[in-house]
Amino acid sequence: MRIEKKTWPEYFQLILDGKKTYDMRLADFKCKEGDVLVLREWDPETKEYSGRVLEKEITYVGKTKKFDFWKKEDVEKYGLQVISFK
Repeated sequence: MRIEKKTWPEYFQLILDGKKTYDMRLADFKCKEGDVLVLREWDPETKEYSGRVLEKEITYVGKTKKFDFWKKEDVEKYGLQVISFK
């Protein structure tokens, strides 16, 4: 399956440069390993697509609603981060 999503310019460029090897999205759509994520660069200021497009094969999908690893107060104080590694 091909899933198309908007991506803001700064994140698009990081993916293009190979520095950003993950994406964090609201899980309001279905995807699985082997699907293709089509990322279209979207400028939120002009509300227009730039025309640049990247296609990435999905290699892993992790979903959760449960964040009981940490106290709610700590999450509110520090936030969460996604860490990518190779």
